[in-house]
Amino acid sequence: MNKQIIITASFFGALAVIAGAFGAHALKDVLTAKQLDTWHTAVQYNFYHVFALLFLSTFGRFKNKLINVAYYMFTLGIVFFSGSLYLLSCRDLLNAPGLIALGPITPLGGLLFIIGWIVLAIAAFRNK
Repeated sequence: MNKQIIITASFFGALAVIAGAFGAHALKDVLTAKQLDTWHTAVQYNFYHVFALLFLSTFGRFKNKLINVAYYMFTLGIVFFSGSLYLLSCRDLLNAPGLIALGPITPLGGLLFIIGWIVLAIAAFRNK
């Protein structure tokens, strides 16, 4: 699992850098301050959980099912939390007001992050 976790973290790390640069350069003149703040929040949480995944990869050698659960929680959390915020911040730019329906997805992503952290703690406590 270690290799898979590192590959996933690398993908989301590159995405976070691209999204951060895109927000700072291409979107700064077309989004409102509030939308840009939402975009930056998505980038921040994307990065935070890339680092969490990289840390998690150090536990990958333990063959612990809880590590797998934390991996999926962090990965899905990035997709749901950051992904929904990326789309929500650009809904006016994309002329897609229907994207507002993604609003409830953001807290679900946050919940997945929380579960991932709790599961990681449990895995660490159980590791001998």
